[in-house]
Amino acid sequence: MSDFKISGVVPPVVVPDTPEGALDVPSFERSINRMIDAGVDGLFFLGSSGEVAFVTDERREQIIREAVRIVDHRVPVLVGVIDTETERVLEHGRQALALGADALVATAPFYALGGMAEVENHFRILHEELDAPIFAYDIPVCVHVKLPWKLLVRLGEEGVLAGVKDSSGDDISFRYLCEANAKAGHPLSVLSGHEMVVDCAYLSGADGSVPGLANVEPYGYVRMWKDAQAKDWEAARKEQERINEISHIFDVTSGVVGYGAGVGSFKTALWLMGVFDSNMMIRPVKPLEGANVEAIRKVLVENGLLEA
Repeated sequence: MSDFKISGVVPPVVVPDTPEGALDVPSFERSINRMIDAGVDGLFFLGSSGEVAFVTDERREQIIREAVRIVDHRVPVLVGVIDTETERVLEHGRQALALGADALVATAPFYALGGMAEVENHFRILHEELDAPIFAYDIPVCVHVKLPWKLLVRLGEEGVLAGVKDSSGDDISFRYLCEANAKAGHPLSVLSGHEMVVDCAYLSGADGSVPGLANVEPYGYVRMWKDAQAKDWEAARKEQERINEISHIFDVTSGVVGYGAGVGSFKTALWLMGVFDSNMMIRPVKPLEGANVEAIRKVLVENGLLEA
């Protein structure tokens, strides 16, 4: 089993841009400090919310370097080393560890799709050659591979994996994963990536959550984690329902899909709240504007995150 354990709220950090397309370091620092001050238990950089699929190698390095500097050992830093195949992932992993990452997060290989034998070997190679805590990122909607819960638990028992970030949307598989992990002596830190059902994930046995919406409202997620630790499930449910009202920033927009609608809503909300200096997106995605911005503003006002 891995010695690295993490639990609680671990937001996948949204990365701000300047209008010229550069990393907005002051906004980045404000957002990171705000989440740490709210009481989060770790931060995950260069995940889907961190636009890892869009960034150059140079920008990856800058994001990790600034993240490690700003966090300054206050919470663990998890870094996504997501790329198409094993050799590229190894390169990113070596870079992240050299810059101070505490743990690495990797998906199954994609593009040159293989079978489960290749997926298992991928994670074994990462463990052997990087000598760092490895989290498997289960996100089949993006990589077209569903990681089987039996494989994940076995790799956890063998010390190959330290944990799992589950964004699969497969509630049955997630429940089986949590139950099997407990029976095996809890080798894995199991984290849910679904921000609208975090209370249910905790009740199922999850060790924590990786909610993108915690960039916007970290305080509620921290309260919910504390409620779950106290086994006050009614309070956790009420907090989740309050947060879910804020989540409508995703569905009040029109004419946008994918990253433009999801991460675009995060950036727009953070911009309206004064955390980010702009809501710029990485090319080719355009930032939200006009009626879409006003729709998000309305949700924030109605939920007390922004003054009318």
